[in-house]
Amino acid sequence: MARHHFAVVDAAEAPLDIGAAFDFVSDPGFGGYAAFVGRIRDLNHGRRVTGVSYDLFDALAMNRFADIAAEAEATVGPGLKLWIAHAKGRLAVGGVAVVIAAGTPHRDEAFRACRQVIEAVKHTAPIWKREHFEDGDSEWSEGCSLCGHGA
Repeated sequence: MARHHFAVVDAAEAPLDIGAAFDFVSDPGFGGYAAFVGRIRDLNHGRRVTGVSYDLFDALAMNRFADIAAEAEATVGPGLKLWIAHAKGRLAVGGVAVVIAAGTPHRDEAFRACRQVIEAVKHTAPIWKREHFEDGDSEWSEGCSLCGHGA
């Protein structure tokens, strides 16, 4: 049975499935589960947002997700189960853009793995984000590593 699941999901075809993420990382030997769900917010840098478009190089993103999982497993141990899924295409405010779930024998490993994975996805995966604003304008995001929010 696979220990890690990676997906790039076209937002026009289906939403990301948070329940499936928890089902996948569940294990009778695990007591720790952690998840991060990223949603589209309605305000960024003082501007009203109506939606976001994500563009991904699917094959490269999937390879990067596999590398990220291997890095997390090296950090927290071989018992880790991970779900990494990111949406592509246009999402409205409130839409789910990313789901990360981690299952481990203990809570500390689950929290650490989840945090490590979402930070690596945000900072290193080939994912480009274009925000659409209420005034009709849109612009490409500079990327998380340049946005000044820190790691």
